[in-house]
Amino acid sequence: MSINPPPPAGEPDGLISSTSAVRPDISPAGARPTPSPQDTPVDLDSVLRPPRWYAILWSNTKARIGIIMLAVFVLMAVLAPVLAPYSPTDGSFAPVLPLSWDHPLGTTAQGYDILSQFIYGARLSLLIGLFGGLFSTVIAVVIGLVSGYAEGTWLDSVLSFFTNLALVVPVLPLMLVIVAYSETRGLWLLVFVIGITSWAGAARAKRAQIITLRNRDFVTAATFAGEKSTRIVFREIMPNMTSLIVASFIGAATGAIVAEAGLSFLGFGDPTSISWGLMLTQANANGALVQGLWVWLFVPGIALALLVTSLTFVNFGVDLLSNPHLREA
Repeated sequence: MSINPPPPAGEPDGLISSTSAVRPDISPAGARPTPSPQDTPVDLDSVLRPPRWYAILWSNTKARIGIIMLAVFVLMAVLAPVLAPYSPTDGSFAPVLPLSWDHPLGTTAQGYDILSQFIYGARLSLLIGLFGGLFSTVIAVVIGLVSGYAEGTWLDSVLSFFTNLALVVPVLPLMLVIVAYSETRGLWLLVFVIGITSWAGAARAKRAQIITLRNRDFVTAATFAGEKSTRIVFREIMPNMTSLIVASFIGAATGAIVAEAGLSFLGFGDPTSISWGLMLTQANANGALVQGLWVWLFVPGIALALLVTSLTFVNFGVDLLSNPHLREA
């Protein structure tokens, strides 16, 4: 028969000292002390590893080429004051100068440096693509989201009617009419006109996607759990549409760039801002090919084609994010 040792002096019989129970530096015999966050080793590979979505984009050859091309155009637009040898509005040079060290692309019929106008022209084209595509995408997301979530109601019928109406109305004549009757022309007018005339197709696609997601099990479970409609939309449905929204934005930005170039070429652009579309208009109006200034016409045209191509290539990579079957192929 074993006899328990008496308790330490000063402690009541049968009670355990509370001091030893709460002291962090005392652990049972043989137990390994819990490491502090400072002692935990950091996995540098996981920290330095790029995000998964970027790794998927970069793994695709077309997307990689598109990202590099788009980065070149963005850097050219941002660094335009540094890269351009002259001001794009400086018309003090002799007209129709050939290619030289002072003017690598020559001068226009009005005496402007073509290279400087080309570099600064990237700014307006990219801004139109950014804000025009963003405005169009926001309209498409809002209308598609409300219409799809309210499927079968009178609100869905009204929004679907306006969407179908916007799909059948010719876009280019509508843009020309709006711009022609506007008192002033500028960047924000072009953004507004392009945005309100190019949202319908994307809204229809988003409505169909939302209807599909609305019938998924996780949305049904959230509904039965008593979640509010706004929480279901923004916490359950929207995260599953991120890749579709990004792809829609890239497509809208591409369309906005082409639309601005077309409006400027037809004489409905902003005459006070240098853009590639305005360069094409001036080159065509002054007979650039007849005067041998093929650079004046071809350089902005090729730049527009390359910019649209870069966005299209990036969109291929976004498709990989939204469709895992394409990655397996």
